[in-house]
Amino acid sequence: MSELRDNAPPARPPYTRHCSRLTSQQRRELSTFLLAYLEDETAELRKTHWFDGRYENIYLQRDVHPLLVELIEEALELAAEQLETTADELAVGFWLNLMPPGHSTTLHSHDDMDELLSAVFYLEVPQHSGNLQIQVDGELVNVEPSEGDYLFFSPRLAHAVGQNRSRKPRLSLAMNFGPRTGSWGAQ
Repeated sequence: MSELRDNAPPARPPYTRHCSRLTSQQRRELSTFLLAYLEDETAELRKTHWFDGRYENIYLQRDVHPLLVELIEEALELAAEQLETTADELAVGFWLNLMPPGHSTTLHSHDDMDELLSAVFYLEVPQHSGNLQIQVDGELVNVEPSEGDYLFFSPRLAHAVGQNRSRKPRLSLAMNFGPRTGSWGAQ
């Protein structure tokens, strides 16, 4: 039996990683804009999931910046490729997560509706700002984030984010993809 286990192919990671087409200069431009937008008291934002003195989910319109539109469109293309469909068949919900030093995100999943795929895009990732932790068979798989990368994973997998041990906030864009029809409706 151990011989079979030793010869088994390596387990497939519970996520896929893709590098964005946005340049580092474009990411910096978008990050700078988003951080200022979050501070703007007149900005149209919806905030949810209040934990430990911060809102974990900050929703905004995709058309607040052309690079955000480009990023969401790219994410839809990548999700469609993974789901073996077309981007026209998918809807996307997205939100910002600004994680200050000392904060973390608790274990949760995204299987509330008919989500097919979840993803996170990393805009600003200071060193030691917390790994994505995906629970597989009761074990947490640590995934180190990198600026400019998307990580896609099943919305049914419980996941968390480790504590931000840096001195700077981490900025990411989380996304859920689902069918354009059904409980998602046309988006």
